[in-house]
Amino acid sequence: MTPATLAASVIAVPPVARDDQLTWNVAENVRLIRHLEAGGVTTLLYGGNAALAHVAVSEYATLLTMLADSVSSQTVVVPSVGPNYGQMMDQATVLRDFSFPTVMLLPPRDATTPAGIANGLKRFVDRVGRPVVLYLKHEGMVDAKTVDKMVCDGLISWIKYAIVRENPSQDCLLSSLVDTIGPSCIVSGMGEQPAIVHLRDFGLSGFTSGCVCIAPKLSMAMLRAIKMRDFVTAERFRSQFAPLESLRDSINPVRVLHAAVSLAGIAETGPITPFWSPVSTADETMIATAARELLHSTGD
Repeated sequence: MTPATLAASVIAVPPVARDDQLTWNVAENVRLIRHLEAGGVTTLLYGGNAALAHVAVSEYATLLTMLADSVSSQTVVVPSVGPNYGQMMDQATVLRDFSFPTVMLLPPRDATTPAGIANGLKRFVDRVGRPVVLYLKHEGMVDAKTVDKMVCDGLISWIKYAIVRENPSQDCLLSSLVDTIGPSCIVSGMGEQPAIVHLRDFGLSGFTSGCVCIAPKLSMAMLRAIKMRDFVTAERFRSQFAPLESLRDSINPVRVLHAAVSLAGIAETGPITPFWSPVSTADETMIATAARELLHSTGD
């Protein structure tokens, strides 16, 4: 995946639909994918919102087959592995039978070291035969020097940067990464809300989004406005995503998006993966209102 690929589309991070038996619901996943493709989205990243950290290795190949078979020929799919080392190495063996251009490592939950992450990624890349997406979500996972070496060694395809800051314009780690490896392989990884700052002030290539699953045309219009440096228009588009994003922040990003896709009538996502639980009835009412308003937003 080139910088041009990263800049061409908002990178959607969708949930995955399951049926009542918790098996993959092919028809409903296709409905969501077609909604995204109709809105101009051409890159799909299946990671946290798809709860891939909880996917059994025994069902991983079936998931990959479904995703590969469900998209149009113009759509790029990036699955995820991990977050545990043993899990991702088993998944690497499965991935060798598929032609996805890259795969993202979900952020490890256990204590790790930068050198340990680099060692694990090298072993994974050697087995799977392609570079990976590095998902930076927690401070201290890696430093800019370690990332630079991994990039030089051909281990990194691109970086999803998602470390939350009170003020996204003040970010020492992101500044260090941009100074060290350049911005072209770094993507803003927290949706529409910090995307303007990340792309305008740091020069990042693009941004990932969960709420693009509700309003793909609006999210793509926001990306185009940023690229044209029409930040007034981009800000107007961004503000329309804020109500649903606020609910995701206050309740839970994954659970809210999983519910929102269904409540907006886009696709029936089905039961959420254990160890999670559905949103409450009261929260569901608020999510439905915000999701439907966003779905019908025109950008005016």
